Formats: sequence, C-alpha cells, structure tokens
Amino acid sequence: MNISVFCGAAGPRNQSYTDAATLMGTLLAQQGHTLLYGGSNLGLMGAVSGAALAAGGTVVGVIPTLFPEEVILSQPVTQLVRVASLAERKAYLMAHSHAFIALPGGIGTLDEVTEVMVANQLLQLHKPMLLLNLDGYYDPLLQQLQRFVDEGLMRSDGGLQALPTVAACLEALEKASDSNNSSNTRNISNPSNPSNPSNPSNPSNPRC
Repeated sequence: MNISVFCGAAGPRNQSYTDAATLMGTLLAQQGHTLLYGGSNLGLMGAVSGAALAAGGTVVGVIPTLFPEEVILSQPVTQLVRVASLAERKAYLMAHSHAFIALPGGIGTLDEVTEVMVANQLLQLHKPMLLLNLDGYYDPLLQQLQRFVDEGLMRSDGGLQALPTVAACLEALEKASDSNNSSNTRNISNPSNPSNPSNPSNPSNPRC
C-alpha cells in the first residue's frame, strides 16, 4: 500500500514522538509499504523518512517549490515529486495514497488531517485516516470533534481512527488492505524527478 504520513518538520520536545516516527518508518518499510510524506529531512519528517530508507523501503517525498533548493534536496528519497504549492502537495498525497497516518504535529498536520476527513465525508475519498494518539496527544482534538457531532455540526467521523501506538496503526493498515478498494488511488509511475508538476502528460501529476 501507498501510505501518506502527515507530520511536521519541527523537532518535538517529547523524544517519544521522534522514537515513534522512527519506528513507523522502519515498520512501514519492513512490511512492504511505500511511504509518501512532505519531503523534508527535519523533525519528524526526517525521522520517519530516514528510518524507512534505512530499512530498505520506498520513500516518495512531495515538496512544494516555494521552499529553497537546499531544503528540497535535503533528504535523499527514492522519488522526489516537486509541486507548486502546499495545496498541490495535499492533492498529490490524497490521490496517490491508500491510507493516511498522522503523527503528532502542528497546524500543517491538522490541515492535512481535516482535508482528508472532509473528502471522506463528501465521498470524494473512501480511505482510512489514522491518528497516532501517542500519550493522548490528540485527546483535545478528539474532544472537539465529538463536540461538533454532539452539536449537529458534523455528520460523520470522516474515516478518522485514533490509535495509541505505532503497532495499532500498522494493524489497522492490515485490516484496511484486506478490504482496500484502490480504484480511486493512482499509481506512482514515474521514478524520475518530475520538474514540471503542471505538465498533464506527467503520470505523477497531482490532479483532483
């Protein structure tokens, strides 16, 4: 499966978050999944992608060209996909992934999670959105989401599952793969470095 991992480029104060990111990357690679992520070598992004590469996995970094070239090329990856904007990055990840996992993160991670949830709610996607709720990190968010439901302002869970450990997330992926419908997931077909993401002839072109 192609698995997008949402996380930040900031270094967390809690070392257990970095340890979990490293374990996530290692296990995804060992289980034969392809990791898609935001392209940086910093923070939890660097931890999860570096671990997956070290374990022999396939890693696809999707990074907007608004960042300096030294940032874009900072992390060796199996495939580097350049896109024009953060919105195009989300579109690419959503189109090319079978499932999504969010590590503890900040406002960018939250943006990615809620975009997947909205797409699931509107039936544009039907893909799992897993939260690694390590040490109860996402408990306040889950409480607020329940408040939305209680107040009649949200109709469904948007495919969201909150799980306490990396192992639980990987078990959920296995269950999802057993019943996976990949008809709305695109193949990652061009291992070269696409330098023009707006070219419609490019098979890695993110479109929604």
